[in-house]
Amino acid sequence: MSDEMTRPHVLLSCAMSIDGYIDDATDRRLLLSNDEDFDRVDAERAKVDAILVGASTIRQDNPRLLVRSDDRQAARVAAGLPASPTKVTLTGTGNLNPESKFFTAGDVEKLVYCPSEAATKTTALLAENSSVIVIDAGESLDLSRILTDLAARGIERLMVEGGQTMHTQFLTAGLVDELQLVVAPFFVGNSQAPRFVADGKYPWTSDNRMELEAVQQIGGVVLLRYQPGPKGPRHVTTPYAPRIAADRLESDHPAP
Repeated sequence: MSDEMTRPHVLLSCAMSIDGYIDDATDRRLLLSNDEDFDRVDAERAKVDAILVGASTIRQDNPRLLVRSDDRQAARVAAGLPASPTKVTLTGTGNLNPESKFFTAGDVEKLVYCPSEAATKTTALLAENSSVIVIDAGESLDLSRILTDLAARGIERLMVEGGQTMHTQFLTAGLVDELQLVVAPFFVGNSQAPRFVADGKYPWTSDNRMELEAVQQIGGVVLLRYQPGPKGPRHVTTPYAPRIAADRLESDHPAP
């Protein structure tokens, strides 16, 4: 059976400035979205089995990566799922802080993929946290193999939330089934800041375009939803059916 048939459905979610930056060059985190969109992202998180970020995002942003809404947490638990999805990260060096919120926030499983040369170091570093599983990914961090392993662990729907390196690697590999891109109404204008993606060879070009599925204004930002398109590397599988009824995932209150 091919990797394409066994890997999870991959949703890549990102917010950026008009000129394509996902942060500025300061130490302070750049606020790109608004409360209404944060709540939308929370609803998307509640629908997935796992959330993936790169190790650099953990170091720089220290995200919790949890479902924030009490109602959505309760709906997941009622459906036999943990209150928040499994957390996943990739590290080439094992340079991680075990006190990061990625590891300490939420009673959920955390999967850490690393190459063989970093496996011993990473395992020792995170040994005191029983919710962490360190996985030796072999000589390199091959995304296709990692996705196959995630599928074997029961992950059917994966949400990728950054940063630039993860965006670039998933998109250039053609491993994204759905792209949700929020555009904030301002410019960063600093080439030292991280962009949505880095240079690379992407499957989608002016001759092979993604399909724009929807455009939605959310306060002062705009959400663009894309799919790979008829010639793109679309994930072949049966349509994903959320394990929780959609009406139980909606909330009238923004995430705290």
